[in-house]
Amino acid sequence: MRTVFRLAFWGMLGLLAFVTLSPIGLRPEVGPATVERALAYAAFGTLAALAYPRQRLAILVFVVVAAGLLEAGQNLSATRHGRVADFLVKAASGVAGWLAASALTALAPRPKAG
Repeated sequence: MRTVFRLAFWGMLGLLAFVTLSPIGLRPEVGPATVERALAYAAFGTLAALAYPRQRLAILVFVVVAAGLLEAGQNLSATRHGRVADFLVKAASGVAGWLAASALTALAPRPKAG
């Protein structure tokens, strides 16, 4: 199952990079931008915790750093602009997703060795 989560995690990172760094005209819109950011990064943080449960702190740092680098990367595009407020939404949502998944996996019953 971890392999599925890892594939989803890296796929999500690729999708976030495309949506964040592509020209604004290619960016899909399904709702208010802040809500889209929050949900996308919450899912990213959740997948991170599920994909790499033994590297929890390192993967949490990775989620926050990825949000920052992708937001800063928007400044390299003529049609995009990176903002601190957008980064804060992305980072906080990624952390929230990571926390939720970490809490749920910590509470889940462990299989008994036998």
